[in-house]
Amino acid sequence: MRIIVALDILEGKCVRLTKGDFATKKIYNENPLEVARQVEDNGIKYIHLVDLDGALKKRVVNYRILEKIAAGTSLKIDFGGGIRSDDDLYIVFSSGARQVTCGSVAVTGQSLVLLWFSNLGQ
Repeated sequence: MRIIVALDILEGKCVRLTKGDFATKKIYNENPLEVARQVEDNGIKYIHLVDLDGALKKRVVNYRILEKIAAGTSLKIDFGGGIRSDDDLYIVFSSGARQVTCGSVAVTGQSLVLLWFSNLGQ
C-alpha cells in the first residue's frame, strides 16, 4: 500500500479548492517546502504536486517550487498541471519530478502522450 499526499499550488501557496472552483480557494500554508518537509517528517515518501497555475495557463508554471521541494527533501514527486508539450515535460523532469500525471493532454493530445510513452516508457 502506498499513501500519496497531494499538494495543490496556486500563486506559490498550498491551497485547496472546493469542487475545482478557483473562487473557493483556501490557503493552508504559504510555504510549500515547509509543508513538504512536514510530510516527509511524518514518514510519507511520495507527494503529488499539482500546479494549479499551470493548469489554468496551459503550461508549467510552478517548476521553481518543484525544484525547491526536490532539492530540500528526499520525497518522490509526481507532478501534474499544465503539462502540454515536450518543453513542459522536460522542465518538470529536469526540475526533480520522478513521474508526471497528465490530465488534459491525455485527452486532447493523445498522439503526443503516446509518443512520450514510446520515447520515455511508462
